Amino acid sequence: MTTMAVLEGGPEDLPERVVPVTATGEDLKIAHRGGYEHFKATSRFQNGTEGRLPVYEWWERTEIAE
Repeated sequence: MTTMAVLEGGPEDLPERVVPVTATGEDLKIAHRGGYEHFKATSRFQNGTEGRLPVYEWWERTEIAE
């Protein structure tokens, strides 16, 4: 089952701040500008138009290996 999550932190120009997650609690890796933005699950939730969503916090960026 796919649910939605809220992303906090990271690049200001990320195109989406509410994204689908397939397994709540697992780290997320979002492709962005030739690399990946990594987000970790927190214990927090945020209410929005989609309901009560888990919050994921940015923790690092890695480059795509060529």
